[in-house]
Amino acid sequence: MFEAERPATERPGWILSTKPLPSETSTQRRREMALIHFFLLFLSVFPTSLADGVTPEEARELRDEVREMFYHAFDGYMEHAFPHDELRPMSCTGEDTLGSYALTLNKTVSVFETTIRILGGLLSAHLIASDYATGMRIPTYDDQLLHLAEDLARRLLPAFETPTGIPFGSVNLLHGVDEHESKITSTAGGGTLTLEFGILSRLTNDPIFEQVTKNAVHGLWARRSRLNLVGAHINVFTGEWTQKDAGIGTSIDSFYEYLLKAYLLFGEEEYLYIFREAYAAAMHYLFNDPWYVEVNMDSAAIVWPLFNSLQAFWPGLQVLAGDLDPAIRTQAAFFSVWKKYGFTPEGFNLATLNVQHGQRSYPLRPELIESTYWLYKATRDPRYLDAGRDMVASLQYGARCPCGYCHISDVETHNQEDHMESFFLAETVKYLWLLFDLAAGPDNLIENGPYKYIFSTEGHLLPMTPQISLAREHCSYLGAYCRSDDFRWESRKSGISPHTERSNGTYKFYRAQPLINYPSGISSHDSSPVSGIKGLCPGLTQGQRFGLSYFSDSTEEAEYSGKGEANPDLSHSTVVVLRHDTEDNEPSVDPSVLESSDKQPDSYLPQR
Repeated sequence: MFEAERPATERPGWILSTKPLPSETSTQRRREMALIHFFLLFLSVFPTSLADGVTPEEARELRDEVREMFYHAFDGYMEHAFPHDELRPMSCTGEDTLGSYALTLNKTVSVFETTIRILGGLLSAHLIASDYATGMRIPTYDDQLLHLAEDLARRLLPAFETPTGIPFGSVNLLHGVDEHESKITSTAGGGTLTLEFGILSRLTNDPIFEQVTKNAVHGLWARRSRLNLVGAHINVFTGEWTQKDAGIGTSIDSFYEYLLKAYLLFGEEEYLYIFREAYAAAMHYLFNDPWYVEVNMDSAAIVWPLFNSLQAFWPGLQVLAGDLDPAIRTQAAFFSVWKKYGFTPEGFNLATLNVQHGQRSYPLRPELIESTYWLYKATRDPRYLDAGRDMVASLQYGARCPCGYCHISDVETHNQEDHMESFFLAETVKYLWLLFDLAAGPDNLIENGPYKYIFSTEGHLLPMTPQISLAREHCSYLGAYCRSDDFRWESRKSGISPHTERSNGTYKFYRAQPLINYPSGISSHDSSPVSGIKGLCPGLTQGQRFGLSYFSDSTEEAEYSGKGEANPDLSHSTVVVLRHDTEDNEPSVDPSVLESSDKQPDSYLPQR
């Protein structure tokens, strides 16, 4: 799709920006780091042993073996753990780690985990169970899962009632957000909700779900550094970064993932624009070919020369973005760590070449397997089948337990822990099965179905159906998807104006009722012009065109989209919104949305 802004040959060794090393860094230290870099590059390109090529017949056998792995764990859960959240595969019992969803809704839960695991699962299953085109429709199915998904999402909405639009990390499914709830959340937690909520808006014809998650993305991106980097944790009320480590792994990873996937699924150009800006910055400041490090988001000074296991999704994302060469090199480097230990530890120190202290475990993560699948799909290079075979062997001989597959508490000793995350079934064995099925001659919905599919960050299938991906075509051509009826938002309580009701230390959220009706698929907040269409403001940057604002924590200034005009009063959190409705077609600032934090909570939904 595009290439990194700056070639790797122009990037000095371990310095991922043009800024010099801190003064205390000696010449000897630079030489040591250069030697480490050379050794790691050698290790990644020339692994210590090479597996024999996987034949098509062996690929079929491995596919069948992976299917048996899935049912060993799934049957273990159904027999010993259902309806608890997860299986304890060693003791063959169940445990509630995510909120005991199947038993009660009176729980405080993670907005992020509930969205990607539960809401995404309900929506994906609904789309499969109701789809005639795939031949998998269940005749007796009557949208029961969709109703559950909508009910769950409405219980999550109070989390979005913040001055920045970035949601709280947790919410009580019965009472809303407690007044003592932490105001700190991760970038991934606030920016990895667009797919599930966007699909729900299209299926229910209610734009509120998509609107709040788009506002959250805008709230995060508006607070990026001048290097176009985002930090790991942020205060959802003040918009101040509480952890300024920028990376592609822990606490940030799926923020990048959902920018690109939201564009692919929904076709909205602003997601692509943000992704390209964010990706170029990541490749410039974080990429130390073939590894990635964590840096300070403001200065680009290296904070951690560390490979953490969540980074391993990145080569797969690069395949979707069309940037294959660095993806190939990085996957090889990451897989060299797997080969060394039999699994990838949560952290591997690139300076000491050892497992990072306190990060010795392998909790059955799928990210490296996912990237291996995508690279095989893109290249058909047999090395990725060899890698998949090694991964299957590691799981079978190191992690298999009586009723499922166990966490590895230490990748050097291979000690097992009595826990199995739900993503082992949703992702880890799924990507392994897809890898070998692709080699054997694909016989699955992904390759042979009536649509293309996007995988959510939890591995749920999200079909690019006309209802989801062409919702904004508005019946503009013959055969386009459209509904016969218009819609308007309706309040859950008749006559209620938009507000947040507070009682007993919690917030309750109600939907607003707009003043006008919108045709099917149009959100009230979506007024961004499209290139070549009447209404495009000539001379605007893409950031201005999409109404994206910029905040600077260090100078207490807010600029809108590079114009350099600062709002003089930022003693409270402010959202700057562009309008394109003036007679001379120049952008203007809508004063009605210069919200300050001393207002009541009902003013906290950012607007566009």
